Amino acid sequence: MMPSVQPPLPKLSPPSKPPQPNFLTRIFSIAMRAMVLFALLFIVDKVIPTLKWQTQDFVVAKWKQVTLLQLELPVENSLPSPLPGQRLADTWGAARSQGRSHEGIDIFAERGTPIQTTTQGVISKVGENTLGGRVVVVVGPSGAGHYYAHMEDYADIEVNDWVEAGDIIGYVGDSGNAKGTPPHVHYGIYIKGSAVNPYPLLIKPE
Repeated sequence: MMPSVQPPLPKLSPPSKPPQPNFLTRIFSIAMRAMVLFALLFIVDKVIPTLKWQTQDFVVAKWKQVTLLQLELPVENSLPSPLPGQRLADTWGAARSQGRSHEGIDIFAERGTPIQTTTQGVISKVGENTLGGRVVVVVGPSGAGHYYAHMEDYADIEVNDWVEAGDIIGYVGDSGNAKGTPPHVHYGIYIKGSAVNPYPLLIKPE
């Protein structure tokens, strides 16, 4: 019996090497990676510190608000006027449009006269509304809200800023529903959400 003859095995060609990128392609790839890394480092350097300071400012403001809650409410003749030297008149409760009554007092002065906060506190609003126009709200001792309205413009202030009595928060104007009236600031005080007459609490000019 003739022995079986195995067919010769096919010769395997060596695996082909992948094409190597040329010099310019490698340089471009390295440059692109470097640009991406630089952009990430820039973002980390700029954004993270900003977030850190914003968070820190927010925490500090909230801590100061908690501290304010422990302080006493203002009493008669204890608050300086928002417009020192200007005449004060008790316009609390005066009739207003749409059946409203006046929840504060109006203090008149020349347009652009600086408005001073009557108390230490934390600024909780810098913005506009329909009636008050440009307004600022300061949360003061025992959580009382001090409301300043009809401003011509704001001072360099932001929400969560801490202010002391006498700090400038804005400038007298006639914004909101006071448009066309003599420039003045509407000053109101709110305790537990209810308006109270600020006139007895203000120190009267001699």
